[in-house]
Amino acid sequence: MKQLINIARNKYIIATIAFIVWMLFFDRNDITSQYKYQSQLKNLKDEKEFYIRETAIVKKDLEELTSNLTRLQKFAREKYLMKKDNEDIFIIENSKPSE
Repeated sequence: MKQLINIARNKYIIATIAFIVWMLFFDRNDITSQYKYQSQLKNLKDEKEFYIRETAIVKKDLEELTSNLTRLQKFAREKYLMKKDNEDIFIIENSKPSE
């Protein structure tokens, strides 16, 4: 018991404990902030990977569209509903039955 009292009275131990408590809970970069920053960083990395994959797909499609005329016509017809002068377009939409 006397040893605990002597340790508790030691100014270096008190300063160290105060410093640790301050850094863990009261500092601008406390534990909760670090956790939030890490989760935000993970989300941003995932988002970056998604956009890198999407950019690669778009670049591939662009290369195909600029090099292949039939692919360009198919894309224009499907995406923008374009047609030749002597053609008719019929749009068939799948609709879910109402509940």
